[in-house]
Amino acid sequence: MKHITDIFFDLDHTLWDFDANSVLAFDKIFKEQHPNINTHQFVEIYAPINQACWKLYQVDKITHEELRYQRLKQSFDALSYTISDEAIDKIAHDYIAFLPENNQLFEGAIEVLEYLLPKYHLHIITNGFADVQHKKIVNSGLQGYFKTVTNSEMAGVKKPHRNIFEFALSLANAEKQNALMIGDCIDADVRGAIEFGMEAILFDEKNTHSAATFKRINHLKELKEIL
Repeated sequence: MKHITDIFFDLDHTLWDFDANSVLAFDKIFKEQHPNINTHQFVEIYAPINQACWKLYQVDKITHEELRYQRLKQSFDALSYTISDEAIDKIAHDYIAFLPENNQLFEGAIEVLEYLLPKYHLHIITNGFADVQHKKIVNSGLQGYFKTVTNSEMAGVKKPHRNIFEFALSLANAEKQNALMIGDCIDADVRGAIEFGMEAILFDEKNTHSAATFKRINHLKELKEIL
C-alpha cells in the first residue's frame, strides 16, 4: 500500500473499546440507581440492540433522541425489568455523561498509532455525537495522533453516505485514491468507503465476518504487517 498517504479510522468498536467502556458506565449507574440489575447481563442484551439502533440511525430511520431512548427501552423490555420513561431518560443522560470518562482502547491501539504516525497522516471519521466523541478522544489519549476528526454532525450526513467521506477528505486535504478507511462496520465503514472510491480494511475483532471478502484484520497489530 505504498500509494496510501492518509488513513481514516472509525472510533467506536475500532480504536475505542465501546463494549468495555459501556460496562463501566452502566455499572456506575446501576449501582447508584438500580442495584438489582446485573450489569454484565444487561450489557449482553444491550450490545446487539444498540448496534441495531445505530444501523437505523445511520440511514435516518430514527432520530438521535429515539436512538438514546429505544436502545435502553428495548433492553429493559428484554430483561422484563419494569422502569418508567423518566428513569430511562435519566439513565440515558447519565450514560452519555459517564461513558467518555472511561478510556479503554483495544489492545495494541497506541502501539499501532505510534507505528503509523511517522509514515501517514491519520484521521478519524465517526458517526458518534460530536461532544461525546471529542471527550472520548481526549480522555483516552488519542488526540495527538490525528490530524483531523470528522463527525456526522459536521458533515451533515452519516457513514455510509458518500458525502461524509468527501467532507473528511476535503478537511484532510487528501485524495481518495491515496486514502484508506479502517473500521468495524461492513456497511458504514467498509462498503461505504469502497463505494466512494477509497480502500478499506475491516476490523473484525470478534471474528464474526470470516466469510467476508474484504481485507480483514482481527487485531490492530496486524496493521503493522500491512502498512
